[in-house]
Amino acid sequence: MNPDDSRYQAVSSRDSRFDGEFFFAVSTTGIYCRPSCPATTPKRQNVTFFPTAAAAQGGGFRACRRCRPDAVPGSADWNARADLVGRAMRLIGDGVVDREGVAGLAARLGYSARQVQRQLNAEVGAGPIALARAQRAHTARVLLQTTGLQAAEVAFAAGFASIRQFNDTVREVYALTPGELRAARPGQAARYGSVGAADGAGGVPLRLAHRGPYAAAEIFDHLGARALAGAEEMVGERGDRTYRRTLTLPHGTGIAEVRERTGDGWLDCRLHLGDLRDLTTATQRIRRLFDLDADPYAVAERFGADPVLAPLVARTPGLRAPGAADVHELAVRAVLGRGLSVAAGRRLGGVMVHAYGAPLQVPSGALTRTFPDTAVLADAGMEELPGVSAAARTTVRTLAAALADGRIELDPGADRDRAEKDLLAVPGIDTWTAGFVRMRALGDPDVLLSGEAAPGSADPAAWRPWRTYATHHLWNAADERRRAGRRGRPPQAGDAMSETRQPSTRAVPHSGRATMKREGP
Repeated sequence: MNPDDSRYQAVSSRDSRFDGEFFFAVSTTGIYCRPSCPATTPKRQNVTFFPTAAAAQGGGFRACRRCRPDAVPGSADWNARADLVGRAMRLIGDGVVDREGVAGLAARLGYSARQVQRQLNAEVGAGPIALARAQRAHTARVLLQTTGLQAAEVAFAAGFASIRQFNDTVREVYALTPGELRAARPGQAARYGSVGAADGAGGVPLRLAHRGPYAAAEIFDHLGARALAGAEEMVGERGDRTYRRTLTLPHGTGIAEVRERTGDGWLDCRLHLGDLRDLTTATQRIRRLFDLDADPYAVAERFGADPVLAPLVARTPGLRAPGAADVHELAVRAVLGRGLSVAAGRRLGGVMVHAYGAPLQVPSGALTRTFPDTAVLADAGMEELPGVSAAARTTVRTLAAALADGRIELDPGADRDRAEKDLLAVPGIDTWTAGFVRMRALGDPDVLLSGEAAPGSADPAAWRPWRTYATHHLWNAADERRRAGRRGRPPQAGDAMSETRQPSTRAVPHSGRATMKREGP
């Protein structure tokens, strides 16, 4: 079947699984939509398909006022791909073009600006400027509808170079002036769906979209068990918790708050930023931390025939693989917590935050500091860290220095193979630590870090390209067994490993990387 015919079938059935994977535009209306748009399905001959919202906008189409195609989850393909286009899309999402221009993007990727432009146009139908422009338009809409900022302040906070550029882009993308777009804010009979709620609680409220089921309790359990005192906290009871953490951003600091309770395909988030120019970057970092661009349908399909993973996926649909809000922080924590229990690693990390983290100008609840800057850690004695050997302190300092001066790159567009190789060159960093950083900091969806594959499972190579999710399903099953053991429940069918078997630390030949103890960072 022609791929476009398959896409049209998804549009006809309003299949939300494909939201963000492609967009469709209607020639008779001049509008582009997400596949699940509730409007009447247009005739096939009037429909054109685009890989990105920017490509649709470049084709002269404006965003639908019913389905908000600019607010859909990103394509999971960009996280899975390690090529130039995948790396470029992740960097553009992080705001690199707004901060450093196309030349800066190309320099980070190691290609000429012309090569980057050509590859992006060929693969996603839009160049880096058009992609960044579409992102700026969405940021402007969020600020217009959730803050009381003047239009000029919104323009520059969203990354526009001039008021005229801001006005022209908003009119072109939304067919509304900035004033009309603001008038359509939530609570005022908005024609666009809510991006949050301008409720006076401070900060910028957002609804961070995800596709498919979302196992919120498990990811909040994971983050809560590892929250570092001073820089992170988890408040509330299971089922209605809020994860709060400090952020170090390009233009200042911030605080993110994410609620556990999920809505109809989103997580509620509130960002308190010292500089609103950091909105795009902060949003993308929280999306990566909570793995909101994942494709749980593809993962379930891949694992559906595996005798061990299939029941685990059925028991915990939508299990996510936590990423990192700060890649340097994640790398340091991985080294610091090597071989320790979760509780011990958390205590050490908290000591490090209080000893070397920069204090917030205005503390917020239990949040008082940011995680230490790598330049500070590179020169730190770290005598305050109890029980940490001189060799381990040296490893942390060496890693911090390499991150601070750019010898090791862990940004969203980093070459994953090269980054892992550079990490392994640091004395004291072993293969499981490097693999863990690759999985969490670089968002690689295909890293197997559990112990040996469970008895009766398929060849782990068959789990590609989603072995990171296999790792988390096996870890989650082990956690469930431990909790059940404390309650006295006997082992259940589908448990990934026997009660007496724990993940080993020997290499997994299929992955080329080492395995990791469940008690890791």
